[in-house]
Formats: sequence, C-alpha cells, structure tokens
Amino acid sequence: MDAAMSLLVLTADDYWTMATGAVCAAACALPGCFLYLRRLSLLGDALSHAILPGIAAAFLLSGSRSIGPMFVGALTAGLLTSLLSSAIRRWGRVPEDAALGVVFTSLFAVGVLLISLTARNVDLDPSCVLYGALEFVPFDTVTILEHEIPRSFVILSSALAINLALLLLFYKELVLVSFDSALASALGFSASAVTTGLLVVVSGTVVASFEAVGSILVVTILVAPAATAHLITDRMPTFLGIALISAISSALLGYMGALYLNTSVAGMISVVACLQWGVVAVFSPSYGILSSLMRRLRFLLHAQGEDILGVLYRFEERSGKESLLSRDIAAVLTLSPLHLSLLGGFFKLRLRGMIRRSKSGAYSLTSPGRASAKHIVRGHRLWEAYLDKTLKLPLDHLHEPSDRVEHYLSARLHKELADEVKVSADPHGTAIPKTSLGE
Repeated sequence: MDAAMSLLVLTADDYWTMATGAVCAAACALPGCFLYLRRLSLLGDALSHAILPGIAAAFLLSGSRSIGPMFVGALTAGLLTSLLSSAIRRWGRVPEDAALGVVFTSLFAVGVLLISLTARNVDLDPSCVLYGALEFVPFDTVTILEHEIPRSFVILSSALAINLALLLLFYKELVLVSFDSALASALGFSASAVTTGLLVVVSGTVVASFEAVGSILVVTILVAPAATAHLITDRMPTFLGIALISAISSALLGYMGALYLNTSVAGMISVVACLQWGVVAVFSPSYGILSSLMRRLRFLLHAQGEDILGVLYRFEERSGKESLLSRDIAAVLTLSPLHLSLLGGFFKLRLRGMIRRSKSGAYSLTSPGRASAKHIVRGHRLWEAYLDKTLKLPLDHLHEPSDRVEHYLSARLHKELADEVKVSADPHGTAIPKTSLGE
C-alpha cells in the first residue's frame, strides 16, 4: 500500500531522477538508431563493455570523475578494440564477430579487475560503473544560475544536445551511409569517416551515461528503442521520432515501476524498453507477429477460395455439369470437408456471390464466379506453357509450381505470358481460356 501511495506523491528528487533517465535514454537512442541501421548494434555492445578499462585507467591517472579524462580513456579503449579485433581477424583467421567477442569480453574483464583492485584508493564504485546509480542522481548537484541541478542531468543534457546538433549537421551523410555505403563513397562521402565519427559519438554518450545507468544496462538503451521503432515504420524521420518516444517513455515508466517494486531504476528501465519491443513485435501493424499471421491467414483463405473456383470451372469444363458436392471438391483439393468448412472458403465465396448452393448441397458457379474462375485457370495454364517453353520441365513437374503462382498473376501478366508463349493450349493439350478479368 505504501509503495502504491508513493506513486501518487512524487518529490522533486523523483522528478529529477525521471528527467535524468529520460535525457540519458534519448541521448543513447539517437546514435543507437544509426548503429541499428548499420547492423553495428553488436559493435555498440562491444564498445560499451570494452571501454571500461579505459575509464578505469583514466580514474587511476587523474583521480577524478571528470568527463574529460573519462572520454579520452574511453576513446582510446574504443580504438584499441577496433585495432585488436582487426588484427585477430586478419592474423588469427577467425570470423569478425568471433574476433570482436574475444576482444570486448577480454577488455571488459580487465576493466572490472582494474576497478575492483583500485576501488579502495580511487573514488570509483564498481557497482556504480556496472549497474548505474540513477537513484542517487539528485544528491550530487552543481549550482547553475543559483539553482541546484543534478550533475548527471547537466552532463547527459549536454550529451543529448551535442547528439542532436550532430544529427542535424550530418543527417544526410548518416542516412546515406546507413542505407548504401557504396553509393555514399561513389558520391564522395567517406563511409569510414562517418562510421568512425558515429563510434566516437557512441563512446562519448556511453561515458556520459555510465554513472546514471551503468556499462551493462546502457546497451539496452542503445538497441531496444531503435529495434522497437523499426518494427513500426520505414520512414527515417518517423523512425527517429518513435525511437526517442520509446526511449523516454522507457525511462519514465521504468522509474515508476522501480518505485513501485522497490528495485533498481536502471534495471527497470531496461526491462520496460525490452517489454515495449516485445509488445510491438507482436502487435505491430507492419511487421508484428500477429499481423503477419493475419496476412498469411487472409492469403490462405483467398487462395483456398480461388482453388474452389478452379475446381468447379474444370469440372464444368470437363463434364458439362455445373454443380459439385463439397466432399468432391475437398477430395480434389486433398482436404477434408471439415477443413474447408472451418476455414470458411464456401461461406466467403457465397457471401461474395461467386458460388451458389443447391438444396442437395451441391455448389455451382455464378456468372461473376465463372469469370473469376476463368481468370485463375487461364493463369495456371499460361504459366504451365511458359515453364514448358522456357525451362523444358517434364509434364509432371508443371502443375505444382503453376498451382502456387496462379494466385499472383494479374491480367497484365496474363497478356504478357500469352504474347510470350503464343499457344492456345497448355502442355497437357487442354485449351487455355481466351480472355481474363481486366483484359
């Protein structure tokens, strides 16, 4: 009850913590979007781990938590990561991902060891570096215009402002290199320079974020918002906007969840970011699992309906009879009548006025249904003729691929196929219907 009530009564410290988490998440999300597009998310992960010994060395040499020495140490470690991984890949003859994995795990282990050995003598808490200390942000302040503002908020706000400024200045170059680095090089842009600059920005952002969310959890914020946004849109400005919204909402909701559950704030932010991705991965209208299943089901119903029309047309063409029982149609399609009934193929065709059902339970084509069936059968036989002419396939190899392709052939493609094969019958000697829908 007390935890629930605390959600309703937020103090100034709570608001500062939420604001710091929000600007941290936004600052990480911006370069994270371009890492994601370049398929370099693993490199961002490696970089955030591998620069730990550089930060530890900077503490040892300077004895200060100032971002200047930390950034220099992190950048040096980042460059060392790149050089070592290239050397291992070239001389050790191992794949690039394996080389990167060896380097960043080794450097991360060295960084943890350095921090653990020197934590008593240097103002550096290993748990702070690894897991963050977002809860204590309001207690470390600086005075700006006679106002006490958390130091981490100032640092992360500066990082966000720099990232936004660089994005506006180099937006065209970043987008071009992200989608087509070869074209960028052909147009005179240095893809390697853009990539190096991006990694420098990531290094600086990671260093600025370390004290707030830690070296491990910052990886989630670099990747999850971009992955979430990419499941929703393919437009670049919208992609960046959704990633920012996802990152900021993760920080705000994560803090509220941590307050309610009395757990790590940085950890809860990462959990919320991953949950957002999971929800979008299921329900996204473009690339979600549910929408993908619905599209497949709609196509299955559409294809099944066309198969039923094709069976009725061929039966009428062959026997001169217009009606056929559902069990006979199911037998031709090698399906059970129950299967056809459950999927609703007959019901949908009757609803569209394509078929009619007699009192005896037999189905027959209506005029619109016959026209659609003629289009389907024409496409099937034209494709068989095309495969026979171009690939010289055996006759028993023509039906199955044509049975799949017939559902995708438009009237325009029918005309192009007819002009190409120039025959009036398929390879089995069956006449090809003369006209099709739309012709």
